[in-house]
Amino acid sequence: MRKLKILAKSFYERNPKEVAIKLLGKFLVRKINGKKLIGKIVETEAYFGKEDPASRASIGFPKYVVDALYGEVGLTLIYMVHANWLLNVVAHEKNKAGAVLIRAIEPINFKADTKGPGKLTRALKIDKSLHAKPVYKASSKIYICDNKEKFEIESSKRIGVVKDVNENLRFFIKGNRWVSKLSF
Repeated sequence: MRKLKILAKSFYERNPKEVAIKLLGKFLVRKINGKKLIGKIVETEAYFGKEDPASRASIGFPKYVVDALYGEVGLTLIYMVHANWLLNVVAHEKNKAGAVLIRAIEPINFKADTKGPGKLTRALKIDKSLHAKPVYKASSKIYICDNKEKFEIESSKRIGVVKDVNENLRFFIKGNRWVSKLSF
């Protein structure tokens, strides 16, 4: 595999919807015990601030999650839902809030079921100890690298969201077998 170029912090300094789309096809790298596990991001969801009824900012807790949504971009945001850790990356415009949930990856150099946010975090041994880590530094235990590849993108409503905005904020690579749910 060619040398991977880590995405700059500035990549995450824009609207979460745009970041969610642009993250598709990029490589998520997780360093564990001297090994690099690499997966291609195939499914994402965008979340915003208090105006987004599905966002933790709208709910107001847990406080560390709400604070992170308004905080520094390019950091991991990890919290638990239904006994599963969820991996998000903080992404938003200046003086706004937001993050992108990484819903699924396609394993590149390892074998595991990564079709869904909980399965992904279990496969990559991601838990709260990796919260607030920069995904734009090679020294981090988790980072995201560029990948230039052409594919079609599809979108839908976010999965498992009861109160949602009137806009598709879930994005996935069309026809990729690692997407968590193709239709619902």
